Amino acid sequence: MSEQNFKPYTPKAILDILSSVCDPEIPVLTIEDLGIIRSVDILEDKPIITITPTYSGCPAMTMIEVEMRTAMLAAGIADFEIKTTLSPPWTTDWISQNGLKKLEEYGIAPPEKSATSKLALFGKDSEVTCPQCGSKHTEMVSRFGSTACKSMYKCLDCKEPFDYFKCI
Repeated sequence: MSEQNFKPYTPKAILDILSSVCDPEIPVLTIEDLGIIRSVDILEDKPIITITPTYSGCPAMTMIEVEMRTAMLAAGIADFEIKTTLSPPWTTDWISQNGLKKLEEYGIAPPEKSATSKLALFGKDSEVTCPQCGSKHTEMVSRFGSTACKSMYKCLDCKEPFDYFKCI
């Protein structure tokens, strides 16, 4: 695509370009699914893309920015800016319904909505549904899974281990 096809740039056109950028740690999710794109503004024909990391210090954010830059350049857009904001902080509530479905289909238990469970108030772990068989008869194996944003669980019915995307 040539650069002139996108002038004047629109936020929708920029979002369409970025819709193919995936999370390197969970490649089934796009950054759109994760809800980390906060805004796209156009200032004097220059796209300004504001993102919020899933958590401060997330190692995937560097690769996500590289992939965003690659997508923009591949679309013929060389003059743009990617800004990071930490406020308000990202929450798993920003994951799209499509993203939650993708997580489950990939074998990762999706996070609950932040206000769903009050078990933590009583020192108990959340009831996590097994993405393999649908059982709630599960237990946490480790608070830390394959990445910092996931915990390791096992299903006591089908005996399968699985990651749970922590609710933030």
